[in-house]
Amino acid sequence: MLKDISLFSCLDDEAIRHVERVALRKRFPKNTIVFSKGDESDSLYIVESGKVKAVIHDEEGKEIVLSVFGAGEYFGEMSAIDGVPRSATIMTKEATEMLIIHRDDFKRSLSSSPDMTFNLLKVLLERLRRANQKIESLAFTNVYGRVANLLTQLAEPSGREWVIQEKMTHQEIANMIGSSREMVSKIVGELVEAGYISIEKKQITIRKKLA
Repeated sequence: MLKDISLFSCLDDEAIRHVERVALRKRFPKNTIVFSKGDESDSLYIVESGKVKAVIHDEEGKEIVLSVFGAGEYFGEMSAIDGVPRSATIMTKEATEMLIIHRDDFKRSLSSSPDMTFNLLKVLLERLRRANQKIESLAFTNVYGRVANLLTQLAEPSGREWVIQEKMTHQEIANMIGSSREMVSKIVGELVEAGYISIEKKQITIRKKLA
């Protein structure tokens, strides 16, 4: 599995086997906090199966979803590099199995492979761009635009249509775009009525381009 992850794809078989030997495999039940914002932690986490979400909470306790990570994705690389306390809380969305690589082992892998370091930089830059886009969207785009942008970003091609594989509630969408569930429900209902999207068992299909 590690060979299919961009970060580790440059490693030879011996280096991959070493990473697998030093990694700790751990299972987490659904709705389990892996670590909380501010925790002292210095490991890299790789999702083998399942899904987790990175969240923060505002002053009123409202949850804001920053990212969702599925199988083959990883998180925690910042603290694995600099040792600074966690910047977000990670919680499982479903039963999840992960590989956990300690900071010292991760640093050894990086120091032995310039290509791996470059791959990590590319991922960090991509996440920074996404964060900038999200900030811009929150600042300058109305709620309809934010819903449309989110659905478009999450959708994957399926024939002539685009399908969002992740089954999301209106509350989860609201948490990801910084809005209320009531407003999201109103906009989603209008999109369904106008034929832009359809929803079956919480799975959204985009049938026409969202303006």
